[in-house]
Amino acid sequence: MLKPGQKVPDLELPLTIDAKFQLSAQSPDAFTMLVFYRGKHCPICKKYLTELSGKLDDFTKRGVNVFAVSMDNEERAQVVHRKWETGDVPLAWNLSEEQAREWGLYISEKRPDSDEPEMFSEPGLFLVRPDMTLYFAETQSAPFTRPPLDELLQAVAFIQEKNYPARGTLT
Repeated sequence: MLKPGQKVPDLELPLTIDAKFQLSAQSPDAFTMLVFYRGKHCPICKKYLTELSGKLDDFTKRGVNVFAVSMDNEERAQVVHRKWETGDVPLAWNLSEEQAREWGLYISEKRPDSDEPEMFSEPGLFLVRPDMTLYFAETQSAPFTRPPLDELLQAVAFIQEKNYPARGTLT
């Protein structure tokens, strides 16, 4: 289990825009936000990433670098890039099972007769400080419900204004 205040594992993954994402190379003013999503097969993920794309500028203005991450292969990730309304949200793909487990994500297997890949991670959302320490973590064992993005934006503003510390550090 990742603990707030402790270093997180680095991630280096390809992006759908023919570039690389490396977590340790980020230098946000406040946080890097990683939104782990289930993949191309998930309509709830599509809705959430579409909503996120509409709020991307709000997160950026608050000093948050946003990335969406999945275990999808390149072909599936490119479908998300082309067909979903993700705007400028960077889409990282090819997260390995080992990496997903390092981040404490729940792992699911394909249901029979579905468009799901053989294995994929369930959703998670993490705020990582520029020094690579965890500030906030939320993981789910199923696709239902996600952190409300407007509330998350308000929380980031509160954290910045009050210099609010990471909580849950005794876990």
